[in-house]
Amino acid sequence: MNVKEFCDNYYVERTGTDSLKWDALDTRYGNPDLISMWVADMEFKTPECVRNALEKRVKHGVYGYSFIPDSYYQAVINWEEKHHGYHLDKDWIRVTPGVVSALYWMVNMYTQKDDSVIIMTPVYYPFHNCVTDNNRTLVTYDMEYDKGIFTIDFDAFEKKIIDNNVKMYIMCSPHNPAGRVWKEEELEKMLEICQRHNVLVISDEIHQDLVFEGHKHIPAATVANGKYTNNLITAFASSKTFNLATCLTSTIVIENEELRNTWDEFTKIYNQVEVNLFGITAVEAALEGGEEWYNDIKKVIYSNYQLLVEGLKEFPKVYISPLEGTYLVFIDLRNHVSLDQIKEFTQNHCNLAVDYGEWFGASWKGFIRLNMGTHPNIVKKAMENIKENLLKITK
Repeated sequence: MNVKEFCDNYYVERTGTDSLKWDALDTRYGNPDLISMWVADMEFKTPECVRNALEKRVKHGVYGYSFIPDSYYQAVINWEEKHHGYHLDKDWIRVTPGVVSALYWMVNMYTQKDDSVIIMTPVYYPFHNCVTDNNRTLVTYDMEYDKGIFTIDFDAFEKKIIDNNVKMYIMCSPHNPAGRVWKEEELEKMLEICQRHNVLVISDEIHQDLVFEGHKHIPAATVANGKYTNNLITAFASSKTFNLATCLTSTIVIENEELRNTWDEFTKIYNQVEVNLFGITAVEAALEGGEEWYNDIKKVIYSNYQLLVEGLKEFPKVYISPLEGTYLVFIDLRNHVSLDQIKEFTQNHCNLAVDYGEWFGASWKGFIRLNMGTHPNIVKKAMENIKENLLKITK
């Protein structure tokens, strides 16, 4: 279906539903009336197949202890093979209550106190937090940046690893918030550097399915025909793809047996909980029956991005990073708005709740991140507010 039909069928008003994105605006931003463009979830109902599966489970009426059925694993395996060419073995798969939770666990299970962990900024702020909260040493490599385009200086990245005796690299692929979908040669350079220096790579691929305009997500585990899998763990979920964030069900893929054994020993001690029955039900249903919905939501996201770019094109020094992947757009306002006025401009004048650039790394103040996984009317209003207030500044 087209964008309008999809929005007519699936858009929902979330205010008054205990939505973090909409109902916590007063707590988070001090103004409950802002247009919410921040946290990465959507204003769209999940596919009908998901709702039907959950309804059937609810009607059963018993929500006791459960296990993960083979059909769930097969749904994950089939999706990865069909969409990303990644051939999984069931034995490699571990299920967690979220990718962020898994990152916290892996920092603990694979590094020691004060070990150095590197991230590539600007990057999703839980990457920072899972390192510092666990008393590890955070090492940041700032990507090269030029007028909205993010690239990697591999020599500088490697020097950071050597100089800080780095033990782990948490990689974002596709990259949030830069919007980059890494090419295979870029992935191989990162992975080769990490292998050479015995740095364990944790590849967060949660946005793997949301890739646009001729770009292709390449699972890190498939680079160079799997050459780097002994030094790699992959994390992904259906939470972004199908708007299932609080179903709390994510997939971790560990091909290396020694790394799997470490995972199993750690989780035996620190994760004695049963499976989330509703999460397993929702994810399996989405992967098996949500293909049409998935194709349509990508149309909505990219159409919203194009709407934003077109609306702001008269400001050539407002740099909007190309949306190769994710549904999160990073915008550089530094040529128009002074750094100490970004919050004033964005919240008080444009009436927007956004993620601020400095949340993703200290070097990125003056940027904002906007969520395109919403109704076009919301994106249009946000764009118009930004445009109106930029015009006031530039007159």
